[in-house]
Amino acid sequence: MAGSHRAQRGGGRAAAREARRQKARKRNQTIAAGVAVVVLVGGGGIAALNAFGGDDSSGDAKKGSGDDRSSDSKVLADDTGLLDVAGAKTLGSTGTWTVSDTSDGSGAGDHDYVCQSQRFADPSGLRTWVRKFANASTKDSAVQYVEVSNDAAAAEKAYGTIVGWFSQCAAEKRTRLNNSYLLSGMGEKGWIAVFGQATGPKTRYRTVSVTLAGQATLVVEHDTNGTSPPKPDAVLNATAAALQKICPQTGGCGSGTPAAKASLLPTSEPAGFMAPAELPIIAAVDKPWVSTPGKVGNTTQCERTDPKKAKAAKYATQTYLAPGAKVPTEFGLDDTVARFASPNAAAAYVNLVRKNVDGCQKAVSTAKVHSAGNLSTGGVKGEAWEASFDTGNGKKAKFRIGVAAAGNHAVYLLFPVLTDLDITDSAFLDTLRRAAERSVSYK
Repeated sequence: MAGSHRAQRGGGRAAAREARRQKARKRNQTIAAGVAVVVLVGGGGIAALNAFGGDDSSGDAKKGSGDDRSSDSKVLADDTGLLDVAGAKTLGSTGTWTVSDTSDGSGAGDHDYVCQSQRFADPSGLRTWVRKFANASTKDSAVQYVEVSNDAAAAEKAYGTIVGWFSQCAAEKRTRLNNSYLLSGMGEKGWIAVFGQATGPKTRYRTVSVTLAGQATLVVEHDTNGTSPPKPDAVLNATAAALQKICPQTGGCGSGTPAAKASLLPTSEPAGFMAPAELPIIAAVDKPWVSTPGKVGNTTQCERTDPKKAKAAKYATQTYLAPGAKVPTEFGLDDTVARFASPNAAAAYVNLVRKNVDGCQKAVSTAKVHSAGNLSTGGVKGEAWEASFDTGNGKKAKFRIGVAAAGNHAVYLLFPVLTDLDITDSAFLDTLRRAAERSVSYK
C-alpha cells in the first residue's frame, strides 16, 4: 500500500493478519463457551483453571428453596435475604422502585447481568437467586444475582470467573468497559465496573458490582441512560445493603467503611495490554474485540522509528480483532507496548514520534496529517493524529496514530480508518490513555 507499511487485502501481511484473525476467532469461541474458569492471582492478573465440574444445562439447574445440593445447607434457603424495595432505594430516591421478578436457580437466565457468559459461574453450586427491580419513573432497572457455592473455595473460583467475564465481555455487542473500581470495607473483595452500550443520543450505562462473601458470590447491577458514565456510589451503596442481608448466613462479611477506588480491572491479557472490553465501540461491528499476538513494527511512513530503533529494553504488540464481524481483512487495532531504561528514554521515543508525524506532510508528498488531540493526565502524556495517504486512482489510505508515555513505558497505537469503521477523536484518545495506563505492568 503506497504511503503505508500495512498491506491491503490479499497481500502477504493481510494473509498473516487473517491467520491471526482465525486464531482469535477460536479463542473467542472458547471464551464464549465458558469451558474454563479464571481466578485472581497475585499482581492483579487472572490465571486459567480447569472448569468446574458439571455443566450449565437446564437439567443441572440450581434451585432455590426445596432443592439443595446438600440437604444440610440452609444458606439463603429462601428469598428473605434478598434486597427489598427499601434496599433498592439506595440506587436512587427518584421515582418508585418495584420488584419485577424473583427467581431461584430454575428460573435463572443465561444473561441476567452484563457480560454473563454462561448460566452459572459455579454450575456445581448449591443455589442461585435472581431478583429484578424496575423504576417506571426513571426507566432505570436493576438486578441482584446471588450464587451460593458448596464452600468458600468454590465461591472464590466463581468470583474470579465473573471478573474474567467482565474484562472480556464476550457475551455483549457494542459494549465498552468505561471505568472500574476496587472495593474495600465490604465482603472479602470486590469490583465495580461501568459499561456503556451505544443506543442512540444517550448511552445505556450498566454499572455492575461483583463481591465475594464467604460461600456466596454477589452481583448487583444498575442500568440507566445518560450522556456520561455514572459514578459508582449508587451501586456501592446497594451492594453494601445487599451484603448486610446475606453475609450473616454466607460468611465473609468484611469490615470497615465501604469504599470504591478507581483501579484497572484484572484481565487475562498479557501484562501491559488492554482488556478487550476496554476497546472502543464501533457501530457497524456487532462482535466483541478479541486479542492475538501481533507483529511489532506495523507503522505508516510518518513515524520513521519503532521501539527497536529507539533501543527499548523490551517490546511487544497485541492486535485486537473482531472475529466473525463483517469487516475487511485490514480491520483491527495494533497496540505496541515498550519498556525503556528510564522515563526520559520513554519520553524521548514519544517526542521523536511526535516530531516525525507532525512533520510528515513535508517529508512524505502523499501525506496529509492533522492532530486529533493531546493527553496530559494521571502521569500519561501523548498525542493522537489522523493521517491519510494518496494511494493512486483517487484512493486514500487513512489511519489513526497514537503514542504516549507513562513512566518508563510507552505505547503506540495504529488503527486503519475504513468505510463506516471509524471512531471519534475523543474515543481514540481515551483508548490511547487506557493503553498507556495498562502499559505500566509490562515487565
